[in-house]
Amino acid sequence: MDTTEIKTIVESLVFASEAPIKAERLAEALDVDKEVIVTVLRELVRDYETMRRGFHLQEVAGGYQFRSRPEYAEWVRRLQKNRPFKFSRAALETLAIIAYRQPVTRAEVEYLRGVDSGGVVKTLLDKHLIRILGKKDIAGRPLLYGTTAEFLQVFGLADLSSLPTLKEFSELTPETLETEGAHLEDGAGHGWPEDELDE
Repeated sequence: MDTTEIKTIVESLVFASEAPIKAERLAEALDVDKEVIVTVLRELVRDYETMRRGFHLQEVAGGYQFRSRPEYAEWVRRLQKNRPFKFSRAALETLAIIAYRQPVTRAEVEYLRGVDSGGVVKTLLDKHLIRILGKKDIAGRPLLYGTTAEFLQVFGLADLSSLPTLKEFSELTPETLETEGAHLEDGAGHGWPEDELDE
């Protein structure tokens, strides 16, 4: 296979995949070296940026996925008739603590927030934004929480090292996240009702 054919096949496989697809999986499917796939994926990312289409190829959650452009989120919402995705301040605080401090116990989250966070933790678990990583090796063996691949997808992050700095994060507002997280209604997401993350 020549590079042009590999590129076309990779594009087709990424398009057909329901979740972000990893370079390793693509290399295995095409029976080529991973380095070839990584090069092809980078070329495709550049191609779609140059073409300025209504969607782009994005590295997210350790894989690649086609996503509609954030600037067209309002139009996508109109088509799907979804309400905007919103985080409450409580959900945002809890998720931030877990993302930056993981693995972390609920008691540690509550200590930092200063309030009971059981309801918010349960909601974040139900929405698959966080998961149980195990138990802490202390008295009572409390559960340890961390973020999920779905968390990375929701926020459009390639991996945890892509998290904004704490200064950048502190400048985000729920309204900013509503815009930033607009891809949840773009056909690759969930379109959760806004009241489901406001405990």
